Amino acid sequence: MFTTLNTNNLSKKSITIFLGILIIFLSGCQTIKKKSDEVAEKENEKFGQFVGKEVNEMRLELGTPTEDYVNELGNEMLVYKTKKYGIPCERKFEVNTSGVIIGFSSSGCI
Repeated sequence: MFTTLNTNNLSKKSITIFLGILIIFLSGCQTIKKKSDEVAEKENEKFGQFVGKEVNEMRLELGTPTEDYVNELGNEMLVYKTKKYGIPCERKFEVNTSGVIIGFSSSGCI
């Protein structure tokens, strides 16, 4: 005895499964983006507090930078590099000639 396979019903099921997986994937991406934005905001709040303060105050809390150099404007750049879960993190602080932190940026920090 032969049974016929209803391809119309099968393709509807395939489309439904595909759409379900797509929705789950897209909502997961939104969650990751949201968490990443929250981490970046906390990072900027925490280390952005050093802007406008003396560099010695920051060095007491963070220790010796991984590297330092003078940028094209003549300001000192202090770079702190770390790794978390194998992901490199880099925090840069710009210090003017008076020893005051005038800028902060971070990259890859989670």
